[in-house]
Amino acid sequence: MDSLTFMMGEFEAEFPVDRRYAKNHMWALKTDAGHRFGFSAYAVRLLQDVYFLDWYFDAPAPVRFQQEIGSIESKKAESSLYAPLTGELLAFNPALLADPSGINVDKYSEGWLFDLQESAENEETLMTAEEYLVHLKKVWKITQKTIKGQVNN
Repeated sequence: MDSLTFMMGEFEAEFPVDRRYAKNHMWALKTDAGHRFGFSAYAVRLLQDVYFLDWYFDAPAPVRFQQEIGSIESKKAESSLYAPLTGELLAFNPALLADPSGINVDKYSEGWLFDLQESAENEETLMTAEEYLVHLKKVWKITQKTIKGQVNN
């Protein structure tokens, strides 16, 4: 699989070029029904050791871009999860409902989060791997400050 690399300090984060990427650090792989979404290597590296995942509703369900759809807890963070696109959330990964640690093990395959069919009136667009790396370069400095607890410095 062809991929691009972003250096997160001393750690490499790989991004397969066969996917698109959302600004909320999810990858999207085109499927017959729409897109399958999961966390990018960047997100998984920041989260580290996911141990709890909760969805706020059952699929299928309509969702709006940036609608809060769930929450995640890990060794490093607790965070809300937001819809990367407007559309119909078709299904959640049943394996992760039982054990979310699969996100840590196989983020670009078995660790997928959900399937979503994009709405025709969707305004948000997904980025190529190259565009996503440009985005990461822009946000990396503030991310490092956040990690170190220096957000307001």
